[in-house]
Amino acid sequence: MWKLAKGLEGVGLLVVGIGLMMSISLGMQDDGLSSMKFESWSLLVGGVMFFCGWLLERSMGAK
Repeated sequence: MWKLAKGLEGVGLLVVGIGLMMSISLGMQDDGLSSMKFESWSLLVGGVMFFCGWLLERSMGAK
């Protein structure tokens, strides 16, 4: 279970990072609306994944 929790946290951070890089790339191409959409969705999905992993880790009593 601990590996699953850490995996969710890691994948969540990866999703946020990739989404932000895509957002920057689109923003530099003057595609502002798509840039904001990518950023919002990546923060939402990655944040939820990270939070689920964090909750799972806390529920096991890991510190």
